[in-house]
Amino acid sequence: MSGGAFYLILTGPKHSGKTSAGYALQKILGSDFVDIDALIEEREGAPARILYKRGREIFQKAEARAINSLLENTAPDKPLIIAAGGGLIDNEELMAALVQNPLVFLVYLEVSADTAWERIENGALDGGLPAFLDAKNPKEQHAAIHKRRAAAYEKIAHIIINAENKSPRQIAGEIADKPAICLDI
Repeated sequence: MSGGAFYLILTGPKHSGKTSAGYALQKILGSDFVDIDALIEEREGAPARILYKRGREIFQKAEARAINSLLENTAPDKPLIIAAGGGLIDNEELMAALVQNPLVFLVYLEVSADTAWERIENGALDGGLPAFLDAKNPKEQHAAIHKRRAAAYEKIAHIIINAENKSPRQIAGEIADKPAICLDI
């Protein structure tokens, strides 16, 4: 592994394993790890879900502030691993800035819409469906959102990892083995 400083942003749908893989990758690379939803809650005093319910724009601004603060105020000597929220791709202004930043590597954790839906349903027992699903048929709405976001993530990702039926450690291992991670930026 190179000692070069860069930002490794894990993207993908809700419940694709970004946070779990981020913690596993942290152990492999010996890097710092930040979960954006946790940082948003710390900075804004409310969970991401609540902010989204207050308004998509409110949440997206909080998301942009959190990510930009990391990019502007940290100078890692190792890759800084960041687990983004599943809807990062819909934050167009932020995504444009991330794509243009030569120190940002975007990793897309790919899971099927069915797998993501199953995990969302299982998580819904605790806190209800995510705020972005408010239709009469949330499963259909989710499938449409998943398809659109997956296509967008595939276009911008530097690395795509099939995360279907893999442990966080397996996902992290695949990310760490990718040549782009070894670049000395």
